[in-house]
Amino acid sequence: MSIVSKFGGSSLSSEIQFKKVKKIIKENPERCIVVVSALGKRANEDNKVTDLLYLLHAHIKHGVAYDSLWETIKQRFLNVKQELNLAYNINQELSLLKDQLTSSVPTVDYLVSRGEYLTAKLMSEYLDFDFIDAKDVIIFQPNGKIDLDKSRKQLLQILPKDLKVVIPGFYGAYLDGKIKLLDRGGSDITGSIVASCLGASKYENWTDVSGVLMADPRIIKNPATIPNLTYEELTELAYMGASVLHEETIHPIRDLNIPVHIKNTNQPHADGTLICNQFEGNKNMITGISGKKDFISITIYKNHMSSEVGFLHRTLEIFNRYDINIEHLPTGIDHVGVIVSAQCVDTCLYDLIESLKVELNIDEVTVKKEIALITIVGREIIKNPGLSGVIFQALGEKHINVLLIAQSPRELNIVIGVQNSDYIPATQILYEKLVHEKTNH
Repeated sequence: MSIVSKFGGSSLSSEIQFKKVKKIIKENPERCIVVVSALGKRANEDNKVTDLLYLLHAHIKHGVAYDSLWETIKQRFLNVKQELNLAYNINQELSLLKDQLTSSVPTVDYLVSRGEYLTAKLMSEYLDFDFIDAKDVIIFQPNGKIDLDKSRKQLLQILPKDLKVVIPGFYGAYLDGKIKLLDRGGSDITGSIVASCLGASKYENWTDVSGVLMADPRIIKNPATIPNLTYEELTELAYMGASVLHEETIHPIRDLNIPVHIKNTNQPHADGTLICNQFEGNKNMITGISGKKDFISITIYKNHMSSEVGFLHRTLEIFNRYDINIEHLPTGIDHVGVIVSAQCVDTCLYDLIESLKVELNIDEVTVKKEIALITIVGREIIKNPGLSGVIFQALGEKHINVLLIAQSPRELNIVIGVQNSDYIPATQILYEKLVHEKTNH
């Protein structure tokens, strides 16, 4: 059985981190496919190599001197090579890249991808694994979407028999060989695709935290780690702000039920978080809490709305025409509320309202701004009657007004809306009431 192990930039920031990665890989012979990000930050005041490469491209594009910036990038790679006493002639690779910068401006995708490419080259020699270039195995369709079938065929064709390989994350290529980047955080997706193509026994995602936390540590002091969660729970938490994994990561592996294990490179023996399709039971009432600020509620009033066939359909068509994604849709007899991200309507709010008034012949439209949405996620929610009452009571005691409350049809999560200004205290109160008190009783 093979395990795909992806290491993020924080796991690869220096030669010290490279040594930790090697120890982890050598501890388990099933860890035979390694996916790497580019060198990350060594300290808070440091820079990720990816960010430096984006900046380098901007300097070149706008005719700004970049010699000092180039030397900084170059030295990051040379330090790792020298400290680990590697034979890889990275100087030659860097010289060729520098020549490309002066002869013609490379595409931003190509230049930024060199961060992962060079990091993978260093790691492959250090582990004594084969190197496979992501451009040869992560194949994009002309529309910019990944072609899983072609990627699987290429990967299986190229893989050596012993399966010991290092693959750079974050990029692939079109069939003509032109490099294309994934979204930021895309190395997670590379690892997921590789795990899917190989039918791996597990996909490990190594980072600088010991699993997925039950709440944002910037809001909750020392939140508990979620020992296990389902793909569905992860999707809900990630959509509303939890950011351990790129939200597109689970799609290639979910149908195959390949477990994802979030682990900490700096604390490799910590349990971390295991993610699968199903788990039996959960000692906590909820799995986690996450949220986002800056939503807008647009409420449409019209007498006898409920008896007007097609009214909701026409309403949604107007939002669709303005390319606005709808987050929630609470309704009443004579009104419908549409919750959207403030960013989505930033440039079109007044035009949108006018369209709603004219085309729907409505009596009134009201807009509430600065709304935060908090989602309480848990597969055990369905077994906890009265949870909404607990939420209302806890927030009411602290004089926090609940602007909306909604529960998903699958009863996996409850979403509440509060003012932006109440977002942090509301999250703290809910964590205390639903997690901390329950755990300590």
